[in-house]
Amino acid sequence: MSTTDTPVDAHHRPTVALTLGDPAGIGPELVARLLHRPRTTERARVLVLAARAELEAAYRAAGVPPLPVGADGAPGTVVLLDDGTPPAQVAPGRTSAEAGARALHQLDRAVGLVREGRADAIVFAPLNKTSLHLAGMVEEDELRWFASRLGHSGPTSELNVLDGLWTARVTSHIPLSAVAGKVTAERVEAITTLLHEALRDAGHEPRLGVCALNPHNGENGAFGREEIDQIRPGVERARARGIDVSGPFPSDTIFLAARRGDFNGIVTMFHDQGQIAMKLIGFSGGVTVQGGLPVPIATPAHGTAFDIVGRGVADPTSTINAFDIAVSTATAALTRATTTPDRRPAP
Repeated sequence: MSTTDTPVDAHHRPTVALTLGDPAGIGPELVARLLHRPRTTERARVLVLAARAELEAAYRAAGVPPLPVGADGAPGTVVLLDDGTPPAQVAPGRTSAEAGARALHQLDRAVGLVREGRADAIVFAPLNKTSLHLAGMVEEDELRWFASRLGHSGPTSELNVLDGLWTARVTSHIPLSAVAGKVTAERVEAITTLLHEALRDAGHEPRLGVCALNPHNGENGAFGREEIDQIRPGVERARARGIDVSGPFPSDTIFLAARRGDFNGIVTMFHDQGQIAMKLIGFSGGVTVQGGLPVPIATPAHGTAFDIVGRGVADPTSTINAFDIAVSTATAALTRATTTPDRRPAP
């Protein structure tokens, strides 16, 4: 069963906080197309964090009719949470502090809804890191920003998802020269455990493989000892937890094994080790999950696509997939939780 086919328990229909992403990019158009899909509001109660003018402009950009706005978020409607702050005045397809500030403002509101118990998941349209940093974001990426806002200090990793294959990273947004020193048995174990739990929470039976760092799996230490001293011990620790994981395997063949069905999750050692492989497998449809956080947060794996803003051709597949992964994970969490009535206040 694919993520998009996973049924939602009618008694545990989650509430999703949805933001338009960078206002200078294709995010608003993607959100409008996502909302236009009937299954979106059937699967979840959707809180759109935007000014009314922003949402209306998004529908026009996508060329789709607007959904009715309601207070209860019944199927076929959305809840519009317009806090009265004005839309950013930005040039389409350009980075700016104004665009970054608007994106961060709405994400901050989404985190607030989660902290207050008023939302079960967050989905955000593509962001631009340059604009975010111009607006004052000091963290290197959105994952660290979310962790800081949620007060989370445990292990985290961006998870990339495409065609049923999930990847996690032992290291991520750091220089390649710093990678080897950050590959430790503890980190391998932690990220393997994180990926196992993320797959399980999304309704999958995890079967994990772990990448080597060095060519030819290190050739028994001839090309480096990280596989012997750090990666294999980390895999063994994870296996001792009862996790179905094996490796390390050479990184130039492990994705072939995954494509034939040996694994549905791969732990990579650094950013491009997994990203290049995943984007060669297929660019359209990819999702980034902010892994390890106490709430499901997902976004399209692609960027703001400044080159096609305003042309009405943005492909919503990744946005739809991100929404469906967040909903499936949030629904499973609600189903596992106590059966006491939901007493969350209305927005």
